[in-house]
Amino acid sequence: MFTEVIDKAHANHKGTRGHQWLSLLIALLFALTIYPSKVHAQIIGEMEVNIPFQFHAGNTKLPAGNYVIHMLENSDLTVMEITSADGSTSALFEVQQLEANSTPTKSELIFNKYGNRYFLAKLFDEGDPSGSEVIKSHYEKQTRQTDAEAQTHLSAHRRGQTGN
Repeated sequence: MFTEVIDKAHANHKGTRGHQWLSLLIALLFALTIYPSKVHAQIIGEMEVNIPFQFHAGNTKLPAGNYVIHMLENSDLTVMEITSADGSTSALFEVQQLEANSTPTKSELIFNKYGNRYFLAKLFDEGDPSGSEVIKSHYEKQTRQTDAEAQTHLSAHRRGQTGN
């Protein structure tokens, strides 16, 4: 008799927790439908680039190869998506706006190099002084403490254009 009471109380507690999760999910879905502009991202730029070395983008390690880069933004943040041309690998990470010292004459990606490791750091589009800077990952911050820094620049081009 006593164990039945405990089992029923335990079952009611589990039901309450499930009910709380369901309520939270419904509230989240409701909030997303009320504020769709916060969820919808707009593609603001698309580039192609051949990266001849293995590199890190955000928290993702990517192999050398041809890549397509999409800049996406909504009202709260800007993210960069980098996808291999064959679609087999990709990374999505947050970037922040960066102003160039002068208007770039060509589109380019800038990588920080520590030892033999490359980290995507900045992206500039031809003719636009506003660029994007990748927020440094924890791994890049650690690597930066132990190895000397250099930079590598790679030319990129708008998707659909031939090389610069």
